[in-house]
Amino acid sequence: MFDFKKATENVGGWLTRAEGLFLYNTAKKVKAENVIVEIGSWKGRSAICLGNGSKDGNKAKIFAIDPHVGSPEHQKRFRKIDTFEEFRQNIDRAGVAHYIEPVRDTSENAAENFKHQVELVFIDGHHGYKFVKLDFNLWFPKVVNGGILAFHDSWHLHFAGPYLVTAILLLTSSRIKNPQLVDTITCFEKVEKNSAVHRLENIGFLIYRALFGIIGFFKLILYGRKAI
Repeated sequence: MFDFKKATENVGGWLTRAEGLFLYNTAKKVKAENVIVEIGSWKGRSAICLGNGSKDGNKAKIFAIDPHVGSPEHQKRFRKIDTFEEFRQNIDRAGVAHYIEPVRDTSENAAENFKHQVELVFIDGHHGYKFVKLDFNLWFPKVVNGGILAFHDSWHLHFAGPYLVTAILLLTSSRIKNPQLVDTITCFEKVEKNSAVHRLENIGFLIYRALFGIIGFFKLILYGRKAI
């Protein structure tokens, strides 16, 4: 059984145990011929969960995409940031480096010539609305039907980008179904076309998230944060 606490000990980042187990279990199911894409790796906390899932599952390759210069908030606080070597050391120490290909670049550049079939995308990069929307637009066409898209920090307007992008998609898209909330992660499945029942379920999920999403946020603050 995957031990989230042990695997991510002393790895900086924001991820709750429930979120880590979700990433682990979802990655474990990804078929060997498909790949996993992570947008925003920071120091490797979520990549370690994905890597362990791949290792214990079908050995699907993981592309961890991040320029490793931090968010605008990090840059404002610390000025120059370079997390790449620490990321590499953390995934190596966790024993999952073999399954992860770090891509030190922006999401936009990485997507340009990306030819692999994607079964899982975890979007946790820049949280501004236009950037989250761009990440979705870039990677959604590359996801196979039945694949999963997951957005971190999507619990409320406190993180306007992930929250609004997922809300608009759930209200308007005919290509997604089976939404789920795992602490602050909103995820859903890509389909060729959803049904009227699925669209009603998507709307019902938004009401549920508005009422209970704050619980995951407090769990993230209390249990999910490590020293950056």
